[in-house]
Amino acid sequence: MKKIKSMMFALLAICAVISFTACSDDDDKNDAKHNYVIYQNAVNQTVKSQKKNSKVILLVAFGSTWQQAYDAFDATVDAYKAAFPGYDVFLSFSSAICINRAAAGENVKPRNFYAPPFWLNAFAQDGVKYSEIVVQSLQVIPGEEYTRVINYIKDFANNANGDIDDNYLANVTLKLGVPLLQDAESDVDEVASQLNTLYSSKAKEGVVAFMGHGNPDSYDTYKANVRYTQLELALQRYSKNYYVGTVDMMHNFKTHVYARMQANGIKDGKVFCHPLMSIDGDHGHNDMAGDDDAWDNGFKPNGEGEVEDTSWKMYFSHMGYTCDNSTMIEKGLLELPTIRQIWMNHTRDAINGEPLDYYHSKNPE
Repeated sequence: MKKIKSMMFALLAICAVISFTACSDDDDKNDAKHNYVIYQNAVNQTVKSQKKNSKVILLVAFGSTWQQAYDAFDATVDAYKAAFPGYDVFLSFSSAICINRAAAGENVKPRNFYAPPFWLNAFAQDGVKYSEIVVQSLQVIPGEEYTRVINYIKDFANNANGDIDDNYLANVTLKLGVPLLQDAESDVDEVASQLNTLYSSKAKEGVVAFMGHGNPDSYDTYKANVRYTQLELALQRYSKNYYVGTVDMMHNFKTHVYARMQANGIKDGKVFCHPLMSIDGDHGHNDMAGDDDAWDNGFKPNGEGEVEDTSWKMYFSHMGYTCDNSTMIEKGLLELPTIRQIWMNHTRDAINGEPLDYYHSKNPE
């Protein structure tokens, strides 16, 4: 369902690039340069006006265009400010689509977000020049989006645009906070423990199915998709009623969650659905809890085994379970303080650890 929409946006983006390249006249170049300057100036002014400390934390999220997600991000920034009083805290989006849609006011009142490079450059401007910069990934798994976070830091540290004081870069301390499920053992076990504490009562009533995002096989950077499988195994040590599926991981769509439930003898009963994403945004509202339904006296899975154009809610309902609006747990992980704390622990570990060796990305094993 969402994969088709994502492909459409990707094609539109490609067409836009092709169109721009084909024209490539002076006006187009000047407009692009003018917009870049506008964005950079806006971030520069924000940082200068809000700077209170000599050190800073930049939270990097993929992004969203839902008010519930914005509230979760705002609460996270506030929680970081309270937990790290010696640091200024700012939030960035890495998704250009989310940034543009947020500015256009899709679903909510227009709001401006900016990509990480604008913030990093602002931190190095004259009159600011933070002595320590901590970049905290708000990704769940160390996959494709986390790679982008690493590359932002590398480009900044290597002065990719040649417009930052080299002497400053030689002396600034850079730190990187890793994603929620970075470590295959400690992080997975801790997240499973906290989720069970929150939802053990639901697991006694029926299945609790967590919906993660996942990466397609061709983009499964660092083979991070395995974290979903590991998390399901860790959760099932508490209850066989816990399951973890995704919207984009091969062999782990909702149809595969259903097959595992059937194999475990769970033929009916309640199915509670919960986003396993930092926020409850488009995927949570639509892919999980939406009303899209391709049922036509049966489902027709695609070549990957997924049933497209059908939400988790409608799918499990048709497959004989009690799965409706009352069993949708529409909360992102950042809305759960004990889960959010795990990200914050990663930030603390980064601060207390060695400066980042940006020549070698901080990848999972």
